[in-house]
Amino acid sequence: MMTKKLAVHGGKPVRESYLPYGRQSIDEEDIKKVVKVLKSDYLTTGPEIDKFEQKISDYVGANYSVAFSSGTAALHAACFAAGVKKNDEVITTPMTFLASANCALYMGAMPVFADIDANTYNISPTSIQSLITEKTKAIIPVDFTGQPAAYDDILSIAKARNIPVIEDAAHALGARYKGRDVGSLCDMTMFSFHPVKHITAGEGGVITTNRKDYYEKLIQFRNHGMTRKVEQFSGISHGPWYYEMQTLGFNYRMTDLQAALGHSQLNKLDHFIAKRKKYADMYNKAFEDVGEVIRPMMKSGCDSSWHLYILRLKLDQLTGTRKDVFEALTEENIGVNVHYIPVYWQPYYQQAGYERGLCSVAEEVYEEIITLPLFPSMTKSDVKDVIKAVKKVISHYAG
Repeated sequence: MMTKKLAVHGGKPVRESYLPYGRQSIDEEDIKKVVKVLKSDYLTTGPEIDKFEQKISDYVGANYSVAFSSGTAALHAACFAAGVKKNDEVITTPMTFLASANCALYMGAMPVFADIDANTYNISPTSIQSLITEKTKAIIPVDFTGQPAAYDDILSIAKARNIPVIEDAAHALGARYKGRDVGSLCDMTMFSFHPVKHITAGEGGVITTNRKDYYEKLIQFRNHGMTRKVEQFSGISHGPWYYEMQTLGFNYRMTDLQAALGHSQLNKLDHFIAKRKKYADMYNKAFEDVGEVIRPMMKSGCDSSWHLYILRLKLDQLTGTRKDVFEALTEENIGVNVHYIPVYWQPYYQQAGYERGLCSVAEEVYEEIITLPLFPSMTKSDVKDVIKAVKKVISHYAG
């Protein structure tokens, strides 16, 4: 297909400075909290970890929280706690970052990809149901863009087979599902603290759970499989210094520096989410009359925390490709992105025998979506620039 080049190529862009699609929001309070830890006796395995974990538990209404060095490490630990083993199967979505599937591989298990809902882009319960076998040992739904997945249906399917559900809520801290906080819905829930997420700890992740047995396993797994608790020893203690390695774990500990930053950021989470919702509303209203795009769909009962704002292009109504639109917006200094390439399209998965065509809806959606900037430290003027640039580019390719 022949495509037109934008008249604005080489002309004046909508913005003079580049606007990224996501960015952390750090203030002086955050910096002071980290500096205070730097001057303390503990840089890791200290009191800030417990404080941060307790604050997360309180916020989401979970009995336990266990902090990790990254969200990926947290998912790995959750698979371990759920009892995932070699040759098991773990069902997840291809419309996600690599870690949601890789965590199964780390345990020697096989990721099985369920297709997505064509409207919400979340994992389809119907597809999950069709893929369950005797080998299925966990289901990992992803709350894509911050909108909770269809948990009534997913949990019903899982409960009937006694399959643990590990909610990947990397996008959904602060979201709610039918009046309940994400973080207290499933057997285990993972939150990420990467800089583009709702709050940041530099890096880091956490698993929340209401089950004490999972909590104990998570604690051990993040610290080399060790325990210092006398009641857990399989042998006789040699003295106060004694510890036992009871399973093969990893060094997945979060530092006190990370925990202090995360704790400080958590105080501002509600404000951050309010800004995200405000800007998402501005986008929704602005693009209501742009017939060549599809705005995000929010299902009834779901209160998204708006990690991402994604437009779906009606390519059959445009003379340009998604790549043309992406590059044109970049030239306008709008830092767009695409979330996500279907996981099993990656060379590693292709070499492992996964084939394209597994999830037709996810593949079609991937070809048509584009992510717009959305983060709390944006201004209304920034949002208006994005809207102006999108309308400018879409208008060019629309006729």
